[in-house]
Amino acid sequence: MNFTLLTHFKEFEKRSNTGRLVIDVLGAAAEQICWNRMEPPAQLLEEIAAGGVALVYPGVASENSPVRDDITRLVIIDGTWHEARKIHQRSPYLLTIPRIGLTTGVKSRYNLRKNQKEEGLCTAECVIEVLRLFGNHEEAELLTERFLAFIRPEGVMRGSVPGSRRGTDIPCPQLLMP
Repeated sequence: MNFTLLTHFKEFEKRSNTGRLVIDVLGAAAEQICWNRMEPPAQLLEEIAAGGVALVYPGVASENSPVRDDITRLVIIDGTWHEARKIHQRSPYLLTIPRIGLTTGVKSRYNLRKNQKEEGLCTAECVIEVLRLFGNHEEAELLTERFLAFIRPEGVMRGSVPGSRRGTDIPCPQLLMP
């Protein structure tokens, strides 16, 4: 199973992007491609034409959803929910490939950005659930460990870290008097 993270260009500069975790953990089984509306990725288009490619995107699975054994590559849109919707709507090739519906009932633990959809998973969580769905439990657990180490402890909101002042992530320096 291979993954293509079709990534919005803004995500590459964000420290909160979990797509990098997926690349780190899965290595050669994952790639991160910068989405470009005017120049779709040629290699991905060739793989789509050959078959065996499916899109993981919210909603119900498409009627032509392939059997698990037929899938060689899964495409996941990597960006904010607003960016992902734009990428999906502005990429005709994504509208033609089978869609795998991911209904897990799992609430997202991602807490590094404000205004997240409660029912929506971040990129790393999505890949974790897909790995479990396809029986790759060892990789799913490894990615889960890395993801949990990456996010803040539960209950701690963006911009606040226990022991810091004014909601910053940098602890206040101690003044040393001579």
